[in-house]
Amino acid sequence: MGQGIACFCNHLRFAIFYGEKIRTPMEYYEILEVSKDASAAEIKKAYRKLALKYHPDKNPDDKQAEAKFKEISEAYAVLSDPEKRKQYDTYGSTGFHQRFSQEDIFRGFDLNDILRQFGFGGGSFRSGGNFFTGGQQGRGGFESFFTNGGMRGGGCAGGGCGPQQPKGQDLTYEINVSLEDVLNGAEKNITLRHHSGQPQHVSVKIPQGIETGKRLRLSGKGNPSPAGGPPGDLYLKVYVEKHPEYTRDGDDLIIEKRVPFSQACLGTSVEITTLEGKKIKLKVPAGVQQESKLRVRGHGLPDGPNGTRGDIYVKIAVQIPKQLSKEQEEAVNALAALSL
Repeated sequence: MGQGIACFCNHLRFAIFYGEKIRTPMEYYEILEVSKDASAAEIKKAYRKLALKYHPDKNPDDKQAEAKFKEISEAYAVLSDPEKRKQYDTYGSTGFHQRFSQEDIFRGFDLNDILRQFGFGGGSFRSGGNFFTGGQQGRGGFESFFTNGGMRGGGCAGGGCGPQQPKGQDLTYEINVSLEDVLNGAEKNITLRHHSGQPQHVSVKIPQGIETGKRLRLSGKGNPSPAGGPPGDLYLKVYVEKHPEYTRDGDDLIIEKRVPFSQACLGTSVEITTLEGKKIKLKVPAGVQQESKLRVRGHGLPDGPNGTRGDIYVKIAVQIPKQLSKEQEEAVNALAALSL
């Protein structure tokens, strides 16, 4: 309860600082005019239809069309992303907006690329930023929705519009994170080398719950444009390193504990250490079977930023000795005589 209130307060502060008008959380499926079980292809088709209708190029100086375009773009930013859609479906519209600010919603959403797929030319759109929030730039490289501050094309200033200069080349780097980083979130410092050869030090925030293969984008941290246009972007491909004890299964963690055959028959206990360093002792019931799993609720990984945590599963491995001493062999023979 307290965490939910804190998340809502953070969202409220973000809205006030960036000039966002507080409004009733949007019902994204209704905005895109699709059902809640719509496929990804159906959602994309619906957004394309509405984007063609309300795009600012087709509705110059129409504030209502501009507002509608913002709404459908926000809805598509959430419903086109499997993880964000899962969060939205899980918590509902109100709960989702308590957990995610608009900066979170548009993080990683490249409207420019999407509109190019739909047949719009040019490339002046950016994810997140002023067009949606109505304020100044936020942290993490979010910039104006339109690169040069104009409503269309290459941007307009002082009543005139000029062609947009080509954007600089994007950069792609790999970044390694630990399971502890996935659990707690982290801030990493990396060093870039551009075409100029001059090193640039960049700080990037690793969100909680990140998975291998996900990409983080830092706007404007790529190579500079050779023609004086905006710089490219930096994409960081995430790789979650292997942990010495735990393996990951979505938001759950799996750890193996070995117990002798006799203790598997009679019952015993095992101890694990969580990623936070907390020691937990678990009772292993008598007669436990090979690869049985004991569940420790709520000590796994978070389901995204501010999300609920998964569980730890302790997998039991019954040790069968490869060699027996004479006394052990006699004891096993005696057990075999008792049909054990």
